[in-house]
This record gives sequence, C-alpha cells and structure tokens, in this order.
Amino acid sequence: MAKTKTSYRCTACQYTTAKWVGRCPECGEWGSVEEAAPVLAAVSNRPGATAARGAALVPNSPATPLSQVSATVSRAKSTGVPELDRVLGGGIVPGSVVLLAGEPGVGKSTLLLEVVHRWARRGPDDRSLYVTGEESAGQVRLRADRTGAVHDRVYLAAESDLATVFGHVEQVKPTLLIVDSVQTMLAADVEGVTGGVTQVRAITAALTTLAKTSGIPVLLIGHVTKDGAVAGPRALEHLVDVVLHFEGDKHSTLRMLRGVKNRFGSADEVGCFELHEDGIACVTDPSGLFLHHRDDTAPGTAVTVAMDGKRALLGEVQGLVVPTQNPSPRRAVSGMDAARVAMVLAVLAKHGGSRTYDKEVYAATVGGMKLTEPSADLALALALASAERDVALPAGLVVLGEVGLAGEVRRVTGVGRRLAEAARLGFTQALVPPDSGTHPAGMKVHEVATLREALRFVPRRKSADG
Repeated sequence: MAKTKTSYRCTACQYTTAKWVGRCPECGEWGSVEEAAPVLAAVSNRPGATAARGAALVPNSPATPLSQVSATVSRAKSTGVPELDRVLGGGIVPGSVVLLAGEPGVGKSTLLLEVVHRWARRGPDDRSLYVTGEESAGQVRLRADRTGAVHDRVYLAAESDLATVFGHVEQVKPTLLIVDSVQTMLAADVEGVTGGVTQVRAITAALTTLAKTSGIPVLLIGHVTKDGAVAGPRALEHLVDVVLHFEGDKHSTLRMLRGVKNRFGSADEVGCFELHEDGIACVTDPSGLFLHHRDDTAPGTAVTVAMDGKRALLGEVQGLVVPTQNPSPRRAVSGMDAARVAMVLAVLAKHGGSRTYDKEVYAATVGGMKLTEPSADLALALALASAERDVALPAGLVVLGEVGLAGEVRRVTGVGRRLAEAARLGFTQALVPPDSGTHPAGMKVHEVATLREALRFVPRRKSADG
C-alpha cells in the first residue's frame, strides 16, 4: 500500500518542510517556498520497515572499489597563470566547475580571457571556448587585441541561450569552457526570468552535469550583490566545486583572488594580480607594492607582516600627529579599522605617556593595503609614537604583536612564517611578543611583553641644546 506525501522546498537553500510557509525558516527568504514533486512512500506493517522513494533501478555501471579508481584522470592541469594555479591548488581539475565572482569592472573577464589564451597555447589539442552573454563578439575581440589574447584555438560565441551553448560545445569540442556570465544565460524550458533564482540554479546544474559527463572544466563568471556576496541562490555555491572571489580597489591596480571554497585544495590561498591597460599580470612578490620605506626609515612609519590566507604580506603603517587649535581634534583612518586605531591611541595615552588629546591624528597604510588583523596593533602604536616624537624607528625593523587594553603585547599566529618573509626581503630586526617560537637565522629578534618595553625602541627626540 502506498500513499502520496506532499512537501515544500525553498528555492534558495533547498530547505524542505511538510507544510507551506511564507518565509523560509532556514535562510529567511520570503516567498521562496514552493510545492515539491509528490513522493510515494511505501507503508508496511512489518517492524523495522523503511520508506522508499520508488522502485529500484538497475545501474548502468556497477560500483567500483575505491582502490581501483584511477587518480590520473582527475589530476590538475596548469592554466598557464601561476597565481590562479596557486589558488586552485595546482591547476584546474578536468570535469570541475569553478565560479569566479567579483564586482563589475574588477577584471574578471580580462583574467579569464588571459586564461583561455594561455590554455590554447598549450598544444594543438587544447581548444578553449569563450561564451559571452554580456558583450558582443566585437567587444571581446577589441579587449583581446588590447591584451594580446588573440589565438586561433580560442573560439568565441556571443550567446545567451543554454541549448545553443551546448551546440557550440558539440561543434568545437573544447577542452576548456568559459561562461560569462551565469546570470545572463537563459534556459528556454525553465520558468523564470533571466538571472532569477530558478534560472541560475537550473543553468548551473546543467553546466555541472556537462562538466562531469564530458570531463570539460567549466569556469563561470558570477555577479555579486551590493554586500559582496555571490548573486543568486545559495545552492549555486553548493553545486560548483570551487568558488573564487576577485577583489580590488578602483583606485589601485592591485587585484586579489581569494579562494572561498575548494574541493581540490586549500581555501586559504590568495593570488595577487596587477591590472594594466594592456592586460593583467601576476604579482609573485606583492610585498613591494605595500612598502615605501624599504632601505631607509622616516618618522611615523613602521613595517609589519600580515597573513592573507596562507600568504605573508609585508605592509607599511604610517602615522601623523599634528598640533591643532581645534577643540575637537580630527581622527582620520585609511586602510585600518578606525575603532582599533582609537583603542591603540587610548592604550598609548594610558601606558605610554602619549598626549594626543590636543593633536590631530592620521593613520594609513601604503598601496591600498587593508590591515584588519590585531597583529598590526604594535606596529601602529610605534608608528604613532614615532610620529609624535618626530624620530624614525631603527632601519630594517619589522614589528608584530597585538596590544591589549592593559598594555600587554599578545602573541599572534604564524610568527615564524611572517619573520621568514621579512628576512627574505632584507629586514634584520624584529619586535615580537614573548614565546613566539623559532626565528630565522641571521635576524635579531627582540621579545617585548608590554607596550612600554616596545616604546624603548622609539628614540626620544633630542633637545635643542643637544
């Protein structure tokens, strides 16, 4: 005996409930719960009987022991772009689906156009198909001419219909497929508007099936919302194998590629690029972009090392303290958390003897770097103290440590890796918290337990009489 069960499913997060509700209790979306297809449940009076969703089908191929599955089929292949390979975990895996998301104008299309060009240069059997639904073929050709990405084995299709895209795949038989973007594709047999939740989910599922059955790796470009999240249903990120975020400031040429999800490697890697008029280039040593005073020092500057994923990046913190007659002195911050700068100023006043209540204070980073982790607290404190005293810190000094409200210097993670990167770039001294582990050979390391001890490395300004 069988009976029909009716269920309701959220189109945004796939949450299933037994009755209809106006708002999904899982993701909080309104009007996203729809009736799902009815399920036949087998009812039996026997003890221990379980429900079945339907009659069993004979599989086309039997299950294979894991030890007999070939690992060479899914070995990653280099894309020809080293920084992209770094984030992907060595390259792109055949049959995988990669979602690249980012704000408009950040350089997503330029990056993937460079990828298809270098992919086509690998050999005569490596053809790449670039499908664009946002631009015309002429616009893409103009960008390819400007960036030098024109190649005979790079095929271009200006299509937005999914069925037509599959037709191009059958004709070209590419070994790499780029879809720009998934929000502009349209499946004629699926209800919903272009870019809607239903359309995006169906198109991504179809392209994922194509990748898994044919072994063709697929790279999708995705839009982002004003909050920086990937536009579309949350299920979009669950369907794909890798999710990458391409970030950058419109006032800077630096672009950062971050891994958010990666089924084939670490999701903590970060790739660095520099966007030029003639294309995009990998930046293997990005620390040089964030340092201005490398060989000499100036008052109000301190160098620290930040961890961006697994990558150690040296950055320069600058401070400026200026006397003012304004009863409400200004506090301006760029590249750092304003609340954390205010906290460091308060700790300096309490435990360092600093007097900035009648002075304007400016704090910034160099090169558009964002310093949000607490390990930059001590460098910020020494930069502000150096600016107030108008004396420079010792040359070749790098500063690490979190500053507490009691004036203590707390330990930070990855000190060994941070100091190794600083030593590679020629820094010879370091201020670190106590018990920070091993240090690179040839670097003089000073352990400081309190902010007062660290301020001893900021020389006092000499008086006028010597």
